[in-house]
Amino acid sequence: MNEQIIARHWLALIAPKAAPALATSTVLILARIWNANGAEHSIGNAVLMTALALAAGAAGTFASIGAAGDSVIAGTAFATSGALAFAGVAGYADGLPLPLLLWVLTTAIAYGLAARYWRTDRRDRLAFERHTGERREQHAHLERVEALRAGAQIESARVGAQYAEQLATALLTRAALPGYDPIALERTGLPKLPQTEESR
Repeated sequence: MNEQIIARHWLALIAPKAAPALATSTVLILARIWNANGAEHSIGNAVLMTALALAAGAAGTFASIGAAGDSVIAGTAFATSGALAFAGVAGYADGLPLPLLLWVLTTAIAYGLAARYWRTDRRDRLAFERHTGERREQHAHLERVEALRAGAQIESARVGAQYAEQLATALLTRAALPGYDPIALERTGLPKLPQTEESR
């Protein structure tokens, strides 16, 4: 069984690993642009970002403890809450040291959370590949057994046909011999042979 080999581009391989750093870097850059455009020491902007972060955190809490308990919605809400809080602090702060420190911490936390999902995904992928390999081997074994059985049946039928042809040739040859008497053969105890048209 031949399978098509698909080689993935190196960008497709590293994109999931770079996603947390790209996300936190994007938030930091946008927050600093916002800081340069008047967010620094703006009480209204700080109140807005705090309210949005608290609202996103509350939405994540309700999604995680609700009846459905949807982990995807809860994770998205908590990530949004963290991003809003990070953007608010980075946009409100004076210099770069605090935003950079928060960027490092946020990126480390993002990679820590993502590593857990990457591990689970890798475990699931390996289990699927193992299961698929076992099924493929089982099917290949069944195909080999059936091929051997079919080959044995074909060989048996071929040998039987050859034997029948040789027996028919021997019977015709013996019936054509001079002095052939089937009744004399029966008297000696040999089984009765089917009579041909010539011997009747």
